[in-house]
Amino acid sequence: MPKQKTKRSAAKRFRVTATGKIKRKKAYLSHILTSKDRKRKRRLRKPAFVAAVEAKRIKKLIPYK
Repeated sequence: MPKQKTKRSAAKRFRVTATGKIKRKKAYLSHILTSKDRKRKRRLRKPAFVAAVEAKRIKKLIPYK
């Protein structure tokens, strides 16, 4: 059976933690930042975790991490 390939787009967006959770970056911090208040932008900087339902699918995309 051939080796399983990693989806490079997923590998760039997600990281697997030591406990097996999937870490992601929050959205809405790429442009039009003048209309967003300082507090909101500060909260968006922090990483978030993928929901358990979605994590199973994402783990298939990044099998070697």
